[in-house]
Amino acid sequence: MAREKRVFEPVDSRRVTMYVCGPTVYNRAHIGNARPAVVFDVLARLLRHIYGEESLVYARNVTDVDDKIIEAARAEGVDPSVITDRYERHYLDDMGALGVRPPDIAPHATQNVAEMIAMIASLVESGNAYEADGHVLFHVPSDPDYGALGRRDREAMIAGARVEVASYKKDPADFVLWKPSEPHVIGWDSPWGRGRPGWHIECSAMSKALLGETFDIHGGGLDLVFPHHENELAQS
Repeated sequence: MAREKRVFEPVDSRRVTMYVCGPTVYNRAHIGNARPAVVFDVLARLLRHIYGEESLVYARNVTDVDDKIIEAARAEGVDPSVITDRYERHYLDDMGALGVRPPDIAPHATQNVAEMIAMIASLVESGNAYEADGHVLFHVPSDPDYGALGRRDREAMIAGARVEVASYKKDPADFVLWKPSEPHVIGWDSPWGRGRPGWHIECSAMSKALLGETFDIHGGGLDLVFPHHENELAQS
């Protein structure tokens, strides 16, 4: 966010914490998917060298509920877990072939839905999110600092990638925290009906649950500063 190099000072040098956005397991990884795995593996090794082998807690998530996964499962006529298990195995094998060590913790989105529901509920309660047409959306105008990470103006963000304009949104920039699931689609019970989490809420909920409200390093792709990391920052 600062756009400058800064001296790294962990909150606690005995427990250095790093969360990295990991793969969405619906297909084989391409070289761009491998880049953060390699980059943050190198950083993890450096941190352990400096602070001690046991000092680092490195979490890299697995997104195993996603519309692309649902589509891939539908195309093959199999349960989504067949798709996610297969491609997670491929991902780990491929990263291992590059010499990448596994992270200390690999949280799966499907195993942390309760934490996501709790976070969404608190955003609704605080007035930062609202329910509409079976969806729960983060209300972007409720965060005056929204856009600070990517340094994009409002019009550019609305016109940018992956911003879905829908009739139930109070504001075109609002993004989905929870979406309804049809009976044949993977879903969980929630205060807003049966559904599944939006992509962005997953990382916020899992990083908080595993590493705490404040942690040292959040890693991810530059191509996802907007919308993913911008939205994470806002909802967290």
